Amino acid sequence: MPRFKLTIEYEGTRYSGWQIQKNARTVQGEIAEALRTVLKTDSFEFLGSGRTDAGVHALGQVAHLEAPTVLAPHILRMKINDALPPDINILDVRTAPPRFHARHNAFARSYLYQICRRRTAFGKRFVWWVKEDLDTASMRTAAELFTGMQDLRSFTDDDPEKKSTRVLLEEIKLKEAGDLILVRVVGSHFLWKSVRRIVGVLVEAGKGKLGETDIRGLLKTHSSTPAGLTAPPSGLFLETVYYEENPASSPIHPVVAVNHER
Repeated sequence: MPRFKLTIEYEGTRYSGWQIQKNARTVQGEIAEALRTVLKTDSFEFLGSGRTDAGVHALGQVAHLEAPTVLAPHILRMKINDALPPDINILDVRTAPPRFHARHNAFARSYLYQICRRRTAFGKRFVWWVKEDLDTASMRTAAELFTGMQDLRSFTDDDPEKKSTRVLLEEIKLKEAGDLILVRVVGSHFLWKSVRRIVGVLVEAGKGKLGETDIRGLLKTHSSTPAGLTAPPSGLFLETVYYEENPASSPIHPVVAVNHER
């Protein structure tokens, strides 16, 4: 059967995450249902590069599809999109090598988080409004402490007895864009809630409530502090999944513009 690589964007507000769950509406579940409509069969394999949590969005989720079809990729894309709700969109479908696996072949992922300095009527589903003043210089200093191989057991609800909590964080970069503070986190893989807890800690550093010594301690010993600082899912986007053929990291751009008040 032919195999395809799909690139997908979605607004996660209405969904209980990416992965199919019983008695819950998920992004993977919606696309699988659309595939059944288009292919008129259940005999296909459709797997994503990784999970996203409930309420989290994606700009470039990647999945592979192996299915009994003679449809050309662009026709397949059009037909799937016609069967999908408007908050899920297939950006690209292309043929893939028989052994291509969306998760196993990915060597890195990047997430984008949008923090907003002011209340916004238009972007509230896509940002975290932080009312307190934030010192971005302190946030950048804090971000540097996370880069490298880190044990993130304090930053996840994953069980360290069942899954390694060590993650290679290649880059955490901050950019200011109007009233937004954009945080890009690039890593080998990510654990449940880890990006949102890292962002929560960076915000506390920006408020002046956590210093370098505090953050180093959170990374060296198990602590419940990051759990209480978990950033909301609304501001988080799975940005890019990296494969060998991917271009270099692109400039950081906001998903929704929030300009300075006039």
